Amino acid sequence: MLSWWQLAGVDITVDDAPRQWLRVPEAPNREAARLTPAPSPQTLPATLEGLVSWLNSAENFPSLGAQRPAPSGTLAGGLMLLTDMPDADDGVTGTLLAGTAGRLLDAMLAAIGRDRASIYLAPLAPGRPAIGRIGPELEGELGRIARHHIALVRPRAVLTLGDATTRALTGVNLAQARGSIHPINLDGGTIPLIATFHPRFLLQQPARKADAWADLRMLVEILTA
Repeated sequence: MLSWWQLAGVDITVDDAPRQWLRVPEAPNREAARLTPAPSPQTLPATLEGLVSWLNSAENFPSLGAQRPAPSGTLAGGLMLLTDMPDADDGVTGTLLAGTAGRLLDAMLAAIGRDRASIYLAPLAPGRPAIGRIGPELEGELGRIARHHIALVRPRAVLTLGDATTRALTGVNLAQARGSIHPINLDGGTIPLIATFHPRFLLQQPARKADAWADLRMLVEILTA
C-alpha cells in the first residue's frame, strides 16, 4: 500500500503533529480583509531624468542585476522603441542591442529612413534576468513603469519589439497584437502603439522579415500622417 501511495505522489506517510481531520475550517474574516488596505504601487519619479536614474539603481528589481544600459537616443524624433531587456553583452558595452540583433535593428530603422540618433530606445526590464526572459511576476509592474516612461517621453508613436514587451503594454501576445494600432491611454490623450518581432527572433526566423516590414510600413503611416 505504501509503495502504491509513493507512485501516486504521496511524499510523506506520517506528520510530526496530530491533525483534526474532521474539524470544520473557520470562515475567513471578510470584514477584516475589507478594512485592510491593499499595498499601493510605488510612486515613480515625475521626470524622465529621475525615472532613468531610478531604473538604473540595482536596489530596484535586484533580480535584474546591476548592469543596466541606459535608454539612448532623442525625444525630438517622436518615435520610441521598447525592447524587452538588454542582450547578454549589453551590460558590458553599456549600450542596448549592441550585438548582431542590434545591427539588424539598425537595418530596420534605415529601411524607414531612421537611425538610432532619431529615435528613443529603452528597455522594458532595465537589467537582464538570470533566466534570460522576463517572468510573469515582473511583467505587470514593468508594464506600469513602461507606461509612465512613455508618458514622460510623449512620443508620436511607440514600437514594441517582441512578445513580452507587447504583452506588458497591450495585454495580448504579439501574434494577436500585430496588424493593429493599439492606443496607449495617457493623461491628456493617447499614443498609438505598433507591435513587431524582436530582431533576435528575426535572426532565427528570417522568413518573417516580410511581416516585420509590414509592421514598419504601418508605423511610417502613423508618423507621416
